Amino acid sequence: MSNMGSYDERLKNFTWSIAAEELGYKDGEVVNIGWYCSDRICDLGKAEKTALYYEGFGGAQRSYTFNDIRLISNTIGTFLRNIGLVNEDRVCLFMDRIPELYFSFLGVLKIGAIVQPLFSAFGDESLFIRLENAQTRAIITQKKHLSKVRKIKDRLPYLEFIIIVDQLKETELEGKEIVFRFENAEPVDKMAIYPTKAESPSVLHYTSGTTGQPKGVKHVHLSLVSQYLTTKWVLDLRDDDIYWCTADPGWVTGTSYGIIGPWCMGITQCVLDSGFSAQSWYQFIEKNKITVWYSAPTAIRSLMKAGDEIIRNFNLSSLRHLASVGEPLNSEAVIWAEKNFGKPFHDTFWQTETGSIMITNFPGMKVKPGSMGKPFPGIIAAVLEQKTFEPIDEPGKIGLIAFRPGWPSMMRTYWNNQEKYNEKFVNGWYLTGDKATIDNEGYFWFIGRDDDVINTGGHLVSPFEVESALLEHAAVGESAVVSKPDEINMEVVKAFISLKPGYVPNKELELEIMNFIRKKLSSFAMPQEVEFVEKLPKTRSGKIMRRVLHAQEWGEEIGDISTLEND
Repeated sequence: MSNMGSYDERLKNFTWSIAAEELGYKDGEVVNIGWYCSDRICDLGKAEKTALYYEGFGGAQRSYTFNDIRLISNTIGTFLRNIGLVNEDRVCLFMDRIPELYFSFLGVLKIGAIVQPLFSAFGDESLFIRLENAQTRAIITQKKHLSKVRKIKDRLPYLEFIIIVDQLKETELEGKEIVFRFENAEPVDKMAIYPTKAESPSVLHYTSGTTGQPKGVKHVHLSLVSQYLTTKWVLDLRDDDIYWCTADPGWVTGTSYGIIGPWCMGITQCVLDSGFSAQSWYQFIEKNKITVWYSAPTAIRSLMKAGDEIIRNFNLSSLRHLASVGEPLNSEAVIWAEKNFGKPFHDTFWQTETGSIMITNFPGMKVKPGSMGKPFPGIIAAVLEQKTFEPIDEPGKIGLIAFRPGWPSMMRTYWNNQEKYNEKFVNGWYLTGDKATIDNEGYFWFIGRDDDVINTGGHLVSPFEVESALLEHAAVGESAVVSKPDEINMEVVKAFISLKPGYVPNKELELEIMNFIRKKLSSFAMPQEVEFVEKLPKTRSGKIMRRVLHAQEWGEEIGDISTLEND
């Protein structure tokens, strides 16, 4: 049975209390995400249902029931409480995508502390900036990442506990360090959950802007309401689904929809932590009979680059619903998915700051390839004039994507930076920093970041539009488009391209690609320069970091690049 009424039906008389009622939550009561994702599911009779299937490097495999994660999160919570951690202490999770990361997330929330998930690929200085800003009291990590923590711990007076989840001998430990191996600890069956309320802080995610230090986005336990309903309606998860969210929990998708969303619904989910290859991903889907798959456009384009032939080696018939997040999904990827999987990827738009899906292609709704879709019920969205911050009524006119504040999972502040938080709200709207148009059917179409749109000779060019067109050229595997300085037009389009296997960079190919875009889009959208590269700079979550390339072209400071993937 689908969770879906039609989009129009869902809009009628919508209220967030639909989610609260289904979760059994009433205003003013205790709401603790850790409890809702484990104990409550067991209370509903699903204690022996598989909650997590994990596969790591070297073929390591582990699986856990909801009762397992209830016990293990109780055990870690009790341990943290016993060493002196209390509600609202910041506890950083600095691990690979191993099961301990997922259980620690729930355990920290159960004691009312604030989870601070960070990418395990961060270097020591990136780690330091975030731990110092949050005045983090404890960090849970692996011995493979311990050297980074040791380099900075003496500069972090607030950091009292360094907890290592794998084996170290007593003689190898330094000051502040404790080994706590979950599998060796006495399971804790009953634990008093800290009575967090709607506005109690839950998760602190760090996000990097184009300027300044990373900002800590503070979320609260009430975010569960948004995350539950968007998971149910947008990802269309049902009780018998096997779900795979490919995002790392160092990124908000990996927590909102890689932990909270599926587990608060009692859904079985799979985690693969063994790097990317088309072969291993398709094998993982086939082996686990995955039904719902939530991934990133960069990963989808990488699968496209690997070709269609490899897909025929696998039985992917279990797939029922596909969704995408992280950056705009070009129309060709949607069409490619329909051709190869028999169904499109449904693009979704949201941010670290929004905490849950805001604009989406609903299951059952007509998918317009390349469109972000329509606002989720209960979300009031608009594109605003850049100067007046008033909504634009004219279809196709570019404006700033904005939301009317008040949805449950909206960030509550930037950590210790209320001034920057206040700047995000103008004229009664939350400003996303992204631009879009709305068509005459109410579908949103992404244009680019507010600072990404290229103005060349008075013509506005969307980097995303050029990138999407480039991907239709037979030789192009991946592309990133930025502006570069130009004496006459002020700025012109430059394309960075990684080629598909079998193609060799040369002048003829560069001219061919330029002409391809000139014919497909326009002369002003045509790249004035093409630079062939082995790979593009990306974050661990798969987003191409255009601003790094833009800064190189304009001779500007690159800024924070701590989220760059580390191969």
